[in-house]
Amino acid sequence: MLNAYLDAFIPAFGLLLLGAWLKRSLLPDDVIWAGIERLIFWVLLPCLLVAAIGGVELGRLPIFGMMVAIWSALCVGTVLSLLLSRAFGQPHPAMTSVLMGGIRFNNLIGFAISGAVFGAPGVALGAIATGMIVPFVQTVTTMAFAMGRPGRLRPFQVLRQVLLNPLIIGCALGFAVAALGGLPHGLAPLARSLGQASVALGLLAVGAALSLGAMRDRVALQLATSALKLVVMPALTLLGCRLLGLDAISTSVAVLFMAMPTAATSYVMARTMGGDAPLMAAITSTEHVLAVVTLPLWLAFLMAG
Repeated sequence: MLNAYLDAFIPAFGLLLLGAWLKRSLLPDDVIWAGIERLIFWVLLPCLLVAAIGGVELGRLPIFGMMVAIWSALCVGTVLSLLLSRAFGQPHPAMTSVLMGGIRFNNLIGFAISGAVFGAPGVALGAIATGMIVPFVQTVTTMAFAMGRPGRLRPFQVLRQVLLNPLIIGCALGFAVAALGGLPHGLAPLARSLGQASVALGLLAVGAALSLGAMRDRVALQLATSALKLVVMPALTLLGCRLLGLDAISTSVAVLFMAMPTAATSYVMARTMGGDAPLMAAITSTEHVLAVVTLPLWLAFLMAG
């Protein structure tokens, strides 16, 4: 058991630390990391989703049960994020950062850990969980930013932004490929190779984006948001999975993905879409630091149950 934990967490968090070191020493240029992030977001991660989802037999997976458990938790998490922001008296830009800190997730860490612990089934179920989480959080966060802009809310513009998200495109293609029987020979190993590259490069990029200095901004709000994301959200997901009677591995993967800290790209979204970027940087960094403790505890609890 100890070896399994070491194999799961040392690579994931070791790559985060290496990314932080590379950003501060060998590769300090922001342009380099911006290029890596674009490569991951637009090419490598969609390939991982297509390869992982496209290679499974959809009829053998509890897709509907995972969807109900995950979406129910995300609905509650969205409401709690809004209430939390209001309780701390935060304006609309800060509310969007609390919301992203409460419901967005770092799927790269999720794939690294679920793959190390559960192997290929863990990656496949992780892709299914991603396919459930991404459309929900992208729709909710896009609407939240749009509601803070002057003028009327434009539903078709929001829908367009959601549908053009490369992760949603990757999920949709993955489900289509799975329904058609999988990728053809040659393309399948190519997609897998590109997908595997997304995990290592992605964790390096996440580590490079973290800033311990940002963690001094609104500490109480950071900790409350982190508690929501790292404790409450996975607990709600676990409750839903148990009530729906999901099997152990599906439950474990769903809970682990919902227990992930918020995505590092949340800071980019906050900066470009009118959110509170300093608060988002603080929440992102705090959640990743705390996840070093909470994720092993969640995995131990799931494996014991």
